[in-house]
Amino acid sequence: MTDHVPEVLFVCVHNAGRSQMAAALLAHHAAGRVAVRSAGSTPADEVNSAVRQVMDELGIDLSHEVPTKLSTDDVDAADVVVTMGCGDACPVLPGKRYLDWQLDDPAGLPPEHVRPIRDDIDQRVRGLLAELTAAPILDESWSAGEA
Repeated sequence: MTDHVPEVLFVCVHNAGRSQMAAALLAHHAAGRVAVRSAGSTPADEVNSAVRQVMDELGIDLSHEVPTKLSTDDVDAADVVVTMGCGDACPVLPGKRYLDWQLDDPAGLPPEHVRPIRDDIDQRVRGLLAELTAAPILDESWSAGEA
């Protein structure tokens, strides 16, 4: 039996939308069972306002999150690297598990178009969590698909 807590790194270009939502949703669902970080190849100045709004609808506050620059150390520390449109900017290191999630970019979209992206990310995050922990996800008071 191991005490290793798997670490997941979510990467997108600006670290202002998809990767922020994925990291927040995984952190919420994992409740400490997985370490979570996010970064961007070209980080924006702030998290997308529509992304903050649709996450707030679920009780997840992104108002204090700040987009961060992707580093090789980030990738090195991760067990799983989930890319979301960062292209060749994401360093590929041996021994890492890479997933590439094809998701629409929420940049410039109104909340009603960001919600389906959030819900898609939520379903993918739940699946990843189930794989990483080999345990059922705790019963939630909400599901992004029902928000």
